[in-house]
Parts: sequence; C-alpha cells; structure tokens
Amino acid sequence: MAELLAASRGRSAPPPGRAHPGAASGRGGAAGSGTVGSLLPPLLLLLSLSPGAEGTPPRLCGSCAGPPSNGSVVAQYCASRAGTELWGRCCVGRGSGGQRLLGLDLSNCSLQSLPSAFNEAAAAVVLDLTENPLPAIPDGSFSGFTRLQQLAVPLAVPCPGGSGAWEEVTTYGSSRLCHGQRNPCNGSEELVPLCPENAACAPDGPGMSQCLCASPSHGYKCLRQGAFPVPLFCSVLGAVTAALSIALWGTQRRHAAGP
Repeated sequence: MAELLAASRGRSAPPPGRAHPGAASGRGGAAGSGTVGSLLPPLLLLLSLSPGAEGTPPRLCGSCAGPPSNGSVVAQYCASRAGTELWGRCCVGRGSGGQRLLGLDLSNCSLQSLPSAFNEAAAAVVLDLTENPLPAIPDGSFSGFTRLQQLAVPLAVPCPGGSGAWEEVTTYGSSRLCHGQRNPCNGSEELVPLCPENAACAPDGPGMSQCLCASPSHGYKCLRQGAFPVPLFCSVLGAVTAALSIALWGTQRRHAAGP
C-alpha cells in the first residue's frame, strides 16, 4: 500500500522547476480577464464620446477648456431647465430618445473663425460666442439653425441675418444678444423668397429660407411629379447592356473565325 501511494504521488506531483499545466492555464485566464477588464473602461469612454453618440457632438463640447462661465447665456439656460446638464461646454437635455444638444458655449475661446464642426450644433437653442476676436460672421454660417432662439456675439459682430431677423436685439457691455429668431416666410420681411407653384417656403436659419417641394412634386422648380421610374430605368438599361454585349460577342466571334 505504501508503494502504491508513493507511485501515485510521484505521478501527480510536477517535477521541480515546472509549473502545473492547470495552474498555468489558470494564471493565463486570470491575466487575460484582467487585461480585458482594464481595457473595458477606455473602450466605454471612447464609445460614449464618439461623434454622434446619442446625438451630442463631442468635438464642440470639448473644444474649449473649462466649464461655461456663470454669466453665460448657455449656463443660465441650462440651470433654468429641468432634465438638462452641462457636459463640457454643452448644455445637454436628457429624454426618452437619448441626449440632445440644447446649448453651446464657445465664449472666451480665442476664436478668430467659427470651428469647422460648427454645423454639428445646428439643433442648439442657445449659443454664446462672446469674448472672441471674431470678425463679421460669413453669410450662411447659421444655415440649418432653425431652433436657435438666443445668440450672444461680440459687440463688433452684428446679428446674423440682420436685426430684422430677430424679435429683439440688445447690447450689454461688450456683447450683443440676438433673441427670438423670426420666421422669414411669414410675410413680415421684405426678402421673402418667391417659390414655385408646387413648393412652399420654409425657414433655414436666421434671415434665411428655402423652398421645399410639396409631395409628390420634385426636381427642378418642383416641376416633376411622382417618384423616379426605377423599374423602367432598370429594364431599359438592362436591354441596352444585353444588346451591346451580344453585338460585341458576335464581332469577336467573326474575328476569331477568320483566317
């Protein structure tokens, strides 16, 4: 019996200097799980800050260091609304559909021109561009900003679209506040676009408008009716392609059969 116990112990005990395979695999599994666990937080952070994650533009929210100042119109707007929070320089609203950008504070960012990703803030209701050495803002910079209701700009910069594009324009200190964007299609402005018969005027930003075709009209000056004839187009294209292929095949066969 003693000899059998010694033999079994000799088989189960690993030789000196060599780790047991099960222990090695256990350590490898623990190390692998530890590596994956250490990578999870950075991956989750990158996913949460990726462009378009839940409708927020991180390139703009983190374009300037520090939170918005207490006197910023964006900070005041965010503090007066329930279900909102500050994320970097952005005021974000939380709802059942996810996060939505409501305000953007780019004040005191030493901007000499608008950021390249500025159009990502087209859904904003409040914008602050004060305390920046901005020249006159180019026309069309606020195209698509149809929800914008409060815009603070440096005193040297006029309100986009002119004072007639806003309900109220006030100045305080070195800033100008453009409040209440007007609808240029309501007939109160002089430059109301003349849209075709099958189109209607729609706002496109401060002092800007566009003509949208009424369904089912489309195309140039909304003169076309109905949808594009995809089946007819595909059948004609297929027939022409088949005819050309047969003609080329016949030509090649004649050349191959020649002397």
